[in-house]
Formats: sequence, C-alpha cells, structure tokens
Amino acid sequence: MLKVKICGIKTLETAVEADRAGADLIGFIFYPKSSRFINPFKAAEIAKSINCKKVGVFVDENPGTINGIARLVGLDYVQLHGNEDAKFAAKIRRVPIIKAWRYNDELDMREVNKYPSDYILFDSFVKDRIGGTGKTFDWHKASLETRKLTKPFFIAGGISKQNVQEVVKIFRPYGIDLSGSLEIKGVKSIHKIRDFMDWVNNLRGEENISTSSDEVVLSK
Repeated sequence: MLKVKICGIKTLETAVEADRAGADLIGFIFYPKSSRFINPFKAAEIAKSINCKKVGVFVDENPGTINGIARLVGLDYVQLHGNEDAKFAAKIRRVPIIKAWRYNDELDMREVNKYPSDYILFDSFVKDRIGGTGKTFDWHKASLETRKLTKPFFIAGGISKQNVQEVVKIFRPYGIDLSGSLEIKGVKSIHKIRDFMDWVNNLRGEENISTSSDEVVLSK
C-alpha cells in the first residue's frame, strides 16, 4: 500500500486530522532555520494523541541531540536531510533512518545504495535550499536512476492531488512526502489535508494502489 507522509506538522489539530484522514506518517521538523520548525517538547505532546508513525526531520544536527529528541518524542523514524555522512548515521540509536537526497544530475545511485539508511527520500535540488521548496524535478529521468535502488524510497517535491497518480506510475515508490501543497500562506490547511487524503484513499480503493520496495500495481 502506498505510504503517505505529511511533513511540517506544527499543531495538534493538523496532526490529529492527518492521522484520522489516513496519513501513514507525519513529519516534525527539528531544523531551527525552517519556517516549519517545531519545539521538541511540543512535538512530544502532539505525539501522544496520534497513532500514525512519527518522523523527526533533522539537518546536520548533533547525533546526541537527535537521539535525545527521538526518545523524548517517541519517534518511529529519523530523517537526515543535510550533509550527514555514513559515520554520522551510525551514531543514530535504535531508530530506522530515512536519508534524504536532493536529486540532480550529479547524484550517484551507488553512493545512495551504500549509505546506511533503511529508507531513501528524493527531494528537489534548489541551490541554497535544504528542502520544502514545493518544486518538482525531472521525474522521468530520475525514474531511470531509481531502478538501481536496493531500498524502499519516498518521493518529495511539489506533489499534490493533481500529480500524485503520475508520480506513482512513474516511480513506483514506497511512499510520497507532502508539505507545501497542503498549506495556505505557509500554514497547514485542514481542508487541504482532508481533500488530498480523500483523493488518495479513493485511489487506494478504486485503483488498488499497492507498493513494495520494487513494484507498484495500478489496476482497476
């Protein structure tokens, strides 16, 4: 089943709504420079009220701090979204790792496969921006490269109700990651979350979207 990750959650209301609507994962951003940053103590309170999986997004943070926040919040996954190398990843304790890569022509899938993460996330490459750009990348070109992967992966960057079917057909991903398309003026919209998840849930039911690390079946 296609996984849906809604990232940049900052309030209890949006977390609960995303959970009720059928999101599989929600993302808390613990990068202070992000407009979607959330205090770890607030995230911990929100986490008590939801059942879906919780992802903590970090950018070049101290490993000890990451491990501490993971325990405090009860994270199910740690997402490394910066320049963290393999030695850094080895210091993350007892929590599966999602490693984010910004896709461009210089990205080497051999390097991606070797990285000690459990999952991979591809986001758009925008100079001087870490992520959350709301921009898509060359999906058709990238899909040729992702066939070389040996791990399940997520696709992020400009995904919305209008193109979710396309991205699934092109990539056959384990999951998709959304943030900006579910916002109005930088704030998560309950209406947009419900609308998107209704759309995806209908696709799951009517078209039987199922995924694994290496295939997706779309059939009526």
